Amino acid sequence: MRSPTPLPPKALYTPCDPTELPFSSTDALPDLDAAVIHGRAIEAIHLGLDIHHEGYNLFLLGETGSGRHAIIRQLLEDQRMGGEAPADWCYVYNFVDANRPQLLRLPCGRGARLQGDMQHFVEELIPAISAVFQSDEYRSRLEAMQEEEKQREEAELQALGRESGALGVALMRTPHGFAFVPMKDDEATMTPDEFGQLPEARQRELEEHIKALRERLHKVMNDFPRWRRELQSRIKEAGSEALRVTVTHLVDDLRPAYADLPDICAHLDAVQQDIIESGESLRESTRSEDDTETTTYSGMISVQRYLVNLLVENPSGGARPVVHEDHPTLQNLVGRIEHMVHMGTLTSNFTLIRAGALHRANGGFLVLDALKVLTQPYAWEGLKRCLTSGTVPIESLSELIGLGSTIQLEPEPMPLALKVVLIGERLVYYLLSQYDPDFPALFKINADMESEIERNPENTAAYARLVATLARQDKLRPLSPTAVARIIEHAARLADDAERLSTHTQPIDDLMRQADHFAATAEAPLIERTHVEAALEAQRHRHERLRTRYRDEIVRGQLLIATAGTHVGQVNGLAVIALGDSTFAHPMRITATVRVGDGEVVDIEREVKLGGPIHSKGVMILAAFVGSRFGLGMPLSLKASLVFEQSYGGVEGDSASLAELTALLSAIAGIPLRQSLAVTGSVNQFGVVQPVGGINEKIEGFFDICSARGLTGEQGVLIPHANVCHLMLRQEVVEAVRDGRFNVWAVADVDAAMTLLSGLPAGVADDKGELPEESVNGRIAAGLKRLTRLRREFAHPKTVSKPASE
Repeated sequence: MRSPTPLPPKALYTPCDPTELPFSSTDALPDLDAAVIHGRAIEAIHLGLDIHHEGYNLFLLGETGSGRHAIIRQLLEDQRMGGEAPADWCYVYNFVDANRPQLLRLPCGRGARLQGDMQHFVEELIPAISAVFQSDEYRSRLEAMQEEEKQREEAELQALGRESGALGVALMRTPHGFAFVPMKDDEATMTPDEFGQLPEARQRELEEHIKALRERLHKVMNDFPRWRRELQSRIKEAGSEALRVTVTHLVDDLRPAYADLPDICAHLDAVQQDIIESGESLRESTRSEDDTETTTYSGMISVQRYLVNLLVENPSGGARPVVHEDHPTLQNLVGRIEHMVHMGTLTSNFTLIRAGALHRANGGFLVLDALKVLTQPYAWEGLKRCLTSGTVPIESLSELIGLGSTIQLEPEPMPLALKVVLIGERLVYYLLSQYDPDFPALFKINADMESEIERNPENTAAYARLVATLARQDKLRPLSPTAVARIIEHAARLADDAERLSTHTQPIDDLMRQADHFAATAEAPLIERTHVEAALEAQRHRHERLRTRYRDEIVRGQLLIATAGTHVGQVNGLAVIALGDSTFAHPMRITATVRVGDGEVVDIEREVKLGGPIHSKGVMILAAFVGSRFGLGMPLSLKASLVFEQSYGGVEGDSASLAELTALLSAIAGIPLRQSLAVTGSVNQFGVVQPVGGINEKIEGFFDICSARGLTGEQGVLIPHANVCHLMLRQEVVEAVRDGRFNVWAVADVDAAMTLLSGLPAGVADDKGELPEESVNGRIAAGLKRLTRLRREFAHPKTVSKPASE
């Protein structure tokens, strides 16, 4: 097997040719249609918006920073003027049940007029009521009824007085009420002594008269309250009659504007009837409005209950609402009922009902972040209830958890007809689909956005338009073709693939803003490639504290990494560290030791619970490879240990399994490995090297250490052959390779890796199955045979014969 040759510089970086971008600046490019990049997702969104059946709400799947919100916002803005115009919604006082406010629907744009008309109506009603009850006609009528009642009572008492006088008894008024006293012939009242001097028969006769008169007086006195209640009823009727003409005139002025709305006309009728029936009660309420709050309280009568609470107002043009709720709590979704403290008591009324996002978006579109809804107590369940029932009942969180103890309003629920768009990660969507049985029925359409696109001439041109669109949205300077080319190259680096481009717009947008800053500092009219490079260098510099710390510790010898010489059972692996929006890699020493055993490979990281399941799987796979290749003709009699040296945290992933396998094979065969090389890649049970992630950072991480110690031309990195298409290395690495000071090799299997690391041929078995002695595989087989022999000798020692004399 021939030793692999280093990769040429052109394989390490795929540039974007600015001459293939036919524009002088991005100002000459049109905005990008999102369907060019996210065609599948855009088709799904349009399908969901066009199907007007229950449950066809949308879930937009995409990663953070992919421009999900901007795309859906633009698509929904384009949809606003189509479809049925939304309605205005108002809450009004329910004259039948005050605790159940009534909901009124009006054409869009007319709710504000109704609210204003009723406010003006109430403002006119207050002085009108005062004028009616203070008019001379009403006062004269009221005084006449009161005088009539007074005379009626006096006449009844006078008649009783005359009747008693005929019987010789006088009806007397005292400070304590009325009393009956016997009279003399001259109509003067008798004293007790005079009454005692009367004949006994006369005394009994007068006592009988007084007793009968008292019963008659008691009956008369019982009639007085009833007569006064009748008087109050007559006064109320008089007030209602006095108000009728005025109120009818005021209400009739409102009717023509709402003649086409039967519900509004019915409400105006109810308002008119209530004012007429309330009469004197409204008069009392207007007297106290200067001293108390004019808002209607539960159980009180006030002209304020004729106002209108405009819950949802839409423009008269008929544009459907698009609502983005960033804080989707239960009350922010379904609305709330506010309370006020009145005389030490929490009270509420229909004017304190506040709309939620579902109310405001009714007839249009509501955009929510799925994770935010799921993390708010009761919000997800409340949203599902509304979508399932097709109404929006206003629910109080205190009532749901059993803390409400006061009488609550129960507003009439609003009929619901809208499209809900949830935006979330793919994991959230699949978890909801798996564990929430209601979710598939309510969100039937999923729109899955692309994470990356193929890097071809068509998509490169589209990406240039994307850059132009982002620059215009952020009001940045135009970009030159060379700057756009550099951004496209960076997009490939973000995708970890030279043949693809990342669709994550947030890091591209951030890079462009920072490049614009450097262009402004240089007073340049365009953003040039140098400005983009400066922004990238600034980003790298901001995030390199920990990377520099690792490099310094390795250079100082605190972290033991060799970049020269050879060593048995020791190899340089590469570890990737992701911190926030930055990622870097550094070399890590991997060692292996072998001894006589029963074929076990001990993963020390797993034994101490620092190794993750994927890493443990990789160790098992490499152990299976050793057993399948070298254990067919004899049992494996070794016990090996693998470890990441100076690793004090968790280890996960199988990208180090190639390095671990080479260290193990080196320890078995006693073959020293070149420490000037670093290794990355996973292996399968057949020894084939498989691709891994973070390949660019891993190469650059080992390059930085070698560069700090001095590049010799012997150093380099072994990577999986399948990772070659992912290479987008820094220019300093490419230049070092071009100058022969650093190398990158691509290997397809473990034999190629061992050939590079050891300098020995891998070795292929001949027709008899024999391996060349001075080959990698031959020395591995010899090492395993030696361990097997040692184990056999230990298990069955030779018998020592005794002398005959003994």
